[in-house]
Amino acid sequence: MNIVLVHGSYSGAWVWEQVRPDLEERGNRVTAIDLPVSDPNAGAGAYARTIIEAVDWTEPPVLVGHSMSGLVVPVVAAARPVRRLVFVAAFLARPGVSATEQRQSEPIDPVTPPATHEWTDLGNGVWSVGPDTATELFWHDATPRVAAWAVARLRPQSYRVITETSPLVAWPDVPSAYIACRDDHAMNPAWQRRAARERLGVEAVEIDGGHTPMLSRPAELAQLIDTLARAPIAPA
Repeated sequence: MNIVLVHGSYSGAWVWEQVRPDLEERGNRVTAIDLPVSDPNAGAGAYARTIIEAVDWTEPPVLVGHSMSGLVVPVVAAARPVRRLVFVAAFLARPGVSATEQRQSEPIDPVTPPATHEWTDLGNGVWSVGPDTATELFWHDATPRVAAWAVARLRPQSYRVITETSPLVAWPDVPSAYIACRDDHAMNPAWQRRAARERLGVEAVEIDGGHTPMLSRPAELAQLIDTLARAPIAPA
């Protein structure tokens, strides 16, 4: 199976380092993408082009999008043949609407905000997040060693992908699955379940823990991704 892993905000391909070997041991060909998240001029369209240029298209891939990249992988699927979309605690893009507008009209954000507020405006719509806030939001259930490893790899994030109108014209006709995180501190788990049902027509598959299971539960997440990737495709 051709599996493409796409990271979320402030992150990089490194976030999949504990998941990738497990997927490969299961016989999959795996590509982890580095998006240009710190480029103030890059939004979902540029991110999608980065994915398209990095993927081997000889076999339609399973695109796995975490968090922010839920705004991006449908753009790829609208342009190229894709076997399946798998969303992990992810936004679901709405054609013609920005993620900022979605957050204002839908209960996407966590019910309890973080206790710390380590955000730094770097200019041009690019922000950095500090170690305490990142840990609270993204990997509160990871071990201290793993959390420190992740914090050291944080990248500044351009908010253009969040504030711009989605370039998606229509939702792609591609089978989709959603993995919801039960103790997510960055995105409302109740919204994840409802959005999967209402937007994708599927029941979310649930996993224990926080927003970044690839760091706290990599083996369990790899098994879920492999199972969903290999699920039969219903006839059209």
